[in-house]
Amino acid sequence: MKKSLILALAAFALLGCQKKEQQFSYNVEKFYDLEILRFRVPGFEELTLQQKMMLYYLNEAALYGQDIVYDQNCRYNLRIRRALEQVYLNYPNRDEEQFRLLELYLKRVWFANGIHHHYSEDKFLPEFTREWFTAALEVTNTPLSEEILEVIFNPEVMPKRMTQEDGVDLVVNSAGNYYGEGVTQTEAEAWYEAHKDNSDEPLWIGLNSQLVKEDGVIKERVYKVGGLYSAALEKIVENLENAMQYAENDQQRLVLDRLIAFNKTGDLATFNEYCIAWVKDLESRVDFVNGFTETYSDPLGITGTWESLTNFKDIEGTKRAQTISANAQWFEDNSTTDPKYKKEEVKGVSAKVITASLLAGDCYPATPIGINLPNANWIRREYGSKSVTIDNLSHAYDEAAKGNGFAEEFVIDDETRERANKYGVLCNDLHTDLHECVGHGSGKMMPGVTKDALREHASTIEEARADLFGLYYLADKKLVELGLLPNEDAYKAGYYQQMMNGLMTQLVRIEPGKNIEEAHMRNRQLIAGWVYEHAANKEVELIQRDGKTYLQINDYEGLRRLYGELLKEIQRITSEGDYTAAKQMVETYAVKVDPTLHQEILARYKQLNLAPYKGFVNPVYTLVRDAKGTVTDVAIDYSEGYAEQHLRYSRDYSVLPDIN
Repeated sequence: MKKSLILALAAFALLGCQKKEQQFSYNVEKFYDLEILRFRVPGFEELTLQQKMMLYYLNEAALYGQDIVYDQNCRYNLRIRRALEQVYLNYPNRDEEQFRLLELYLKRVWFANGIHHHYSEDKFLPEFTREWFTAALEVTNTPLSEEILEVIFNPEVMPKRMTQEDGVDLVVNSAGNYYGEGVTQTEAEAWYEAHKDNSDEPLWIGLNSQLVKEDGVIKERVYKVGGLYSAALEKIVENLENAMQYAENDQQRLVLDRLIAFNKTGDLATFNEYCIAWVKDLESRVDFVNGFTETYSDPLGITGTWESLTNFKDIEGTKRAQTISANAQWFEDNSTTDPKYKKEEVKGVSAKVITASLLAGDCYPATPIGINLPNANWIRREYGSKSVTIDNLSHAYDEAAKGNGFAEEFVIDDETRERANKYGVLCNDLHTDLHECVGHGSGKMMPGVTKDALREHASTIEEARADLFGLYYLADKKLVELGLLPNEDAYKAGYYQQMMNGLMTQLVRIEPGKNIEEAHMRNRQLIAGWVYEHAANKEVELIQRDGKTYLQINDYEGLRRLYGELLKEIQRITSEGDYTAAKQMVETYAVKVDPTLHQEILARYKQLNLAPYKGFVNPVYTLVRDAKGTVTDVAIDYSEGYAEQHLRYSRDYSVLPDIN
């Protein structure tokens, strides 16, 4: 290790010691459109040593997967990140403006797990010059090819991580590394079609592999020990095996056993066994997600991106989610969807509120606040699904946002603001619970309809379906009867927030002139845009006041009826696999941005000096040993900084080669 690197790391360690003495703050730092937060892990100290040790090794397994998501996002990402870090640690003139700009660019790369924006999918360009960077590479003895310099600096090279633009080859025009060079969309789709499993318990073909072309033939490179990403998966397996020693029960031990076997073999039948075992594990306090999971980043929606979330059950908070889950059949039976698309028997929708202990991969630094897995429809149908709401992350967002002026700028009047202050957090939590617990688990597919029928629009439509299910029931008297809402007006806080966000305020995340690309943002605009256009009786409208645009809801019950109408159609599209209708729905309501309104919203938001995107640093977990070397506890520390953390992860957990 170079002396300058040792000194730099020592300086970071000293900084960490100084921070330990400071009072806990949720806000860490802010740059560009990003803000870094901390989250607490309440209840960790009360866990048993066995549970803490389980979490410790699950955390270690999570961190060894971090390189995988970088490489999946773009085949150049690891080389670029490592070169940037080498320059950052070793460049001698750290007061230079160009060095400061490199530091900011590197922080963006860390946040996005690569060189493309984590939400917009667009490549962000450095503000430091190519000439300065080339010289800095030489000064720090950091090799980097001209090819990679072109990737960094040329806006025409790999401009989007994933494109959903109509009429172009989605595979060729996406920088994501889910397909090898030369593979086209037509070839990939033909390969998937030829290998599709049409059995009653199908394998998710393509979930854990990269399609490449060798001698003109399309082949799979499977993610497994001995295959693609082997070095990282070996360390993940090692730590999962360590975690198994601390399993709370036989079912949890089976979950780990099947996941380990899947990582070793890449066998998709074993993956199904793991998913079923995981869904059945309802008694363990500690839980986790680890592996190739969500398919949002694959332009064809087939291959899973690596992610991990370690957690433990929030006993008190889980009572709320379990109340919803226990009434899942009632929600299914009373929805607005056509009876032929409803499940006759809703099975095993287990729900809980969790406390996140560590985020990794596609869940880090930006993360979801709710999860519903597994994704295979047949497993959900036969064995149910597991739904979780992540309370401590929601709490961190809420605490960090207090007094930021957002509501005063965008919410129409004092009455609406007061309702939001009183019930907004509760409505958000309940909507997340409804979305995850019953929304994703609702409805059924018609015979012969497969999970990939809606292709590139599947994620947007599925998120809209779950959101609409939650929105429709947020206003139902049933929630008051169940004790989940205090009165029949509280839901209005959630309705106002959804419509304002979908029509207006989420636009702060979009650059001028750009379309909406990310599936969750498309879902939110789709719902709000469709409702606004179909509000024939002015149930909702946008009004002008003092030169500013505000959302006004005139008829909350009418708004609920519109949500119900759209839910009925979205469920039909899903159940029938109606690609044409899905495409029309998304392209009509979810993609385009009103440039005049957009410009206004951006100007108003800029005055607040807020960052539209939030992400987290993780706590640090350390084994505590007695004089004999026996582990007596696991300590948790919240003082690590943003750069400090990412440099440590690169130093201690980065095991993949530059080229995979």
